[in-house]
Amino acid sequence: MSSLVLDRQSAEARPQSPWLMRYYFARFGFSAAWIGAACAVTAAGASGAAAALLVGYPLWDAAANVVDARRHGGLAQNPSQRFNTLVSAAAAVGLAIALRGGLNQALIVFGVWAALSGLFQLVAALRRWSTIGGQWPMILSGAQSMIAGVISIKAAGGPDPVTLLTLVPYVGFGAFYFLLSGVWLAVPALRRSRSEAV
Repeated sequence: MSSLVLDRQSAEARPQSPWLMRYYFARFGFSAAWIGAACAVTAAGASGAAAALLVGYPLWDAAANVVDARRHGGLAQNPSQRFNTLVSAAAAVGLAIALRGGLNQALIVFGVWAALSGLFQLVAALRRWSTIGGQWPMILSGAQSMIAGVISIKAAGGPDPVTLLTLVPYVGFGAFYFLLSGVWLAVPALRRSRSEAV
């Protein structure tokens, strides 16, 4: 039996978090909106708006981690999210400073943050594996974020020009994994509601 089937069966046997499901969908929605905004401001050549989007992304991640941790015992009981919040807030400040030297320098800061944030997300998902379903996409997302961070750093030092659209694949994969986690939690909940209605 495949690991995905085992994870689905064990997820159905574990108590689900309706709030966590909504949280994953909200994070998907934000990422999708960010991609749309990034495409729009790049096409318009609005450098100020592009800078705001770049700095705002880790700020949103910091805020989301705080909200999620508070619903699961607080930052003190969730060290990976506590560190993720601190790193994300520091990355926003670092990005604001690095942007003075150009987008390439800012992309290096973003890449370092993406790698560290992915690591903390991976740890958080592994800690939740035995208590909450739908965590395997978050594990994949964390690993992908670490790889994408390294790729972003290499792209920033390469010969090709970089724009805000350079980050769209990274944000897009993150959006996909959040959507997948939300759906993975929603399906067992829908099945239970249907069985209870019979």
